[in-house]
Amino acid sequence: MNDPHHHGTMVHNHRDVQGGSARAAVFGMSDGLVSNVALILGVAAAAVDSSSVLLAGVAGLLAGAASMAAGEYVSVKAQVELIERELDIERKSIRERPAAEIAELAAIYEERGVDAEQANAIATAVMADPEVALEVHAREELGVDPDSGGGNPLGAAASSFVAFGFGAILPLIPWFVTSGTTAVVASILIGLGAAAAVGATLAVFTERSKFKTAARQVVLAALACVLTWAIGSVLGATVV
Repeated sequence: MNDPHHHGTMVHNHRDVQGGSARAAVFGMSDGLVSNVALILGVAAAAVDSSSVLLAGVAGLLAGAASMAAGEYVSVKAQVELIERELDIERKSIRERPAAEIAELAAIYEERGVDAEQANAIATAVMADPEVALEVHAREELGVDPDSGGGNPLGAAASSFVAFGFGAILPLIPWFVTSGTTAVVASILIGLGAAAAVGATLAVFTERSKFKTAARQVVLAALACVLTWAIGSVLGATVV
């Protein structure tokens, strides 16, 4: 029976929060946006010509996207390998030390308020099937879903690359069609607007306040812009 309210029980559908792709996409776009708008403004503040600003922005986009993708791949791959190692250890222990694993699982249930006899009965029933036992031990002891594998390294890398590139290209668009103060102001407005949009989108997934999350993103982006503009101005004046 597929009624989610059957016997008064509500079925909750949860998002997969362990996979790396969604996190990499959000982080990649936010990082690409903030880092490239800051880079563009820093170079522009050094009083160099518009072509140099455009070149720096494109270089920042490509280098940042590649770096983010490589970093995400290594990070998620290491997480996957660590989970696999721990699962192998748990699998071997279940096979070679079933009594100890039953006692360990029963102790976990007792800590959660189940009486000793019932906890032992549940643990024994779980251990009757090695695959079920592995899944339960992985969730209870390691806090991971063995079916998820810890994420997809290639998916995380691709999501990060595309998202970073998308975020980084936005503040660069004005420099393809204009220059000088007009381009600087347009980059700032696009950067802050996109930062607010990223924050609002993130708030939808996390079910937090859209205003507060968007404001946080805007403040962080603004601080990065002010800092790099100030550094660029100082360096430009020093070079001159």
